[in-house]
Amino acid sequence: MRPLLILCLMMATCCVHAAEVDVSVAIPRIDASEYHRPYVAVWIENGDQSVAANLAVWYAQTDSKEGAGTKWLTDLRQWWRRSGRNQSMPIDGVSGATRPVGQHQLRFDAAQPPLAALKAGKYSLVVEAAREVGGRELLRIPFEWPITSTRHLDAQGEHELGLVKLDLNP
Repeated sequence: MRPLLILCLMMATCCVHAAEVDVSVAIPRIDASEYHRPYVAVWIENGDQSVAANLAVWYAQTDSKEGAGTKWLTDLRQWWRRSGRNQSMPIDGVSGATRPVGQHQLRFDAAQPPLAALKAGKYSLVVEAAREVGGRELLRIPFEWPITSTRHLDAQGEHELGLVKLDLNP
C-alpha cells in the first residue's frame, strides 16, 4: 500500500511542474506632445516566418482618445500580413486593451493551447509595436522547442518597445 501511495504522490508532483513560457514586454515612456498607447502584437513564428501561434494583440477596442478600434491594426504590418487580416477581432484569450507605460507579463503553460500544438523545431518570439502619431518597431528572439533547459533570452527595443524578455522553463 505504501509504495502505491508514494508512486501516486510522485506522479502528482511531476504533473504540477509543467513547462512554462514567460514573456515580459516593456512599453517605454515617450516624451511626446500627442502620446497614444501603442498597439502591440506578440506571436511565435516558424522558421519560414509564418505564424505558429498568436499570443497577444493589444489594441484600442473602441474608438477613444487612445485610438480608433481595429482601424489601426494594419499598422502592425508584419503581424497583419501574416495573421491579422485572417482574424476576426476580438480573438478569445489573445486580444485585449492597449497597455500603459511599464512592464507587462504574459505566462503560458507549454501543455496548453496555443503552445501545446508546437512541433519540435526552431522558432522566434516576435513582438511588434506601432503607435498612432509615433513609430513602429519589431523585435525577434529566436529559440528552440521543446524546452530542454532553462533559458533567459531578451531583445532591447529602441523607440516603441523597451526590453522584451523570454524565459523558458522546463
